Amino acid sequence: MTSQRSLPADDFGIYYVLAECTDYYDTLPVKEADGSQPCSQGVTGLRNLGNTCYMNAILQCLCSISPLVEYFLSGKYITALQNDCSEVATAFAYLMTDMWLGDSDCVSPEIFRSALGNLYPAFTKKTQQDAQEFLIYVLNELHEALKKYHYPRRRSHEKGSAQRCCRKWITTETSVITQLFEGQLNYSIVCLKCEKCTYKNEVFTVLSLPIPSEYECSLQDCLQCFFQQDTLTWNNQIHCSFCETKQETAVRAGISKAPKIIIFHLKRFDIQVQPKRKLRTDYSLPHSLIWTSTP
Repeated sequence: MTSQRSLPADDFGIYYVLAECTDYYDTLPVKEADGSQPCSQGVTGLRNLGNTCYMNAILQCLCSISPLVEYFLSGKYITALQNDCSEVATAFAYLMTDMWLGDSDCVSPEIFRSALGNLYPAFTKKTQQDAQEFLIYVLNELHEALKKYHYPRRRSHEKGSAQRCCRKWITTETSVITQLFEGQLNYSIVCLKCEKCTYKNEVFTVLSLPIPSEYECSLQDCLQCFFQQDTLTWNNQIHCSFCETKQETAVRAGISKAPKIIIFHLKRFDIQVQPKRKLRTDYSLPHSLIWTSTP
């Protein structure tokens, strides 16, 4: 068991912890293995439970996102918890508390893995798993446990002897996960026969990017490859509602709503060849990325 400090009494205390730990890493003391140095809040290791490096990497990333840390450490998650699916979210909150407010330089994610493993048994095995798949399961479970229902009002007109305005209620689900990580892609789809254009929206939390080179590339190269126009032919043809049959189409993706925090996933495996092989391309990340939403 790892010892825990009491939670700060208010959000100001939480932001003080975040500022102390995220803005001044260079001035914080390095932890010694023997515990002779004082522990730095938030700079905490995770024990490997047997081929769980994929899990630890994802948990370290999530537990370093300031708005998410503030949400859980301030106790805001408690009022949003859904009783029928709160086990994973509660275990995640306890783990984050240990990492940020505990006094150990290394903690075990065993309780969290057990909670998630009750739903997805593959993650309880001591075998390598896909990190992106693990991330998606974690985000989905946190969303389900913390979601709230909203009923935005929308007006529409009904035809009749006299048109009148009526109200329709549409239920939407939001959570801290959708508020932070959810974005929307917009696809323009042009039939190459009739040249009619249709549009399709798609919500995403993780943007999976192709790697365009086998040698080296940058994040900008991956983004440019993802957003370039693609022509779908042969078995990939799309049904055209105007031609009423499958046709070759030109598809281009754009961002209609950018998330507050965007997660990029690089497609490291080439599935075009059999057996599939892992791409060992070197890639570079920019210090900053200017993002402009497209209509």
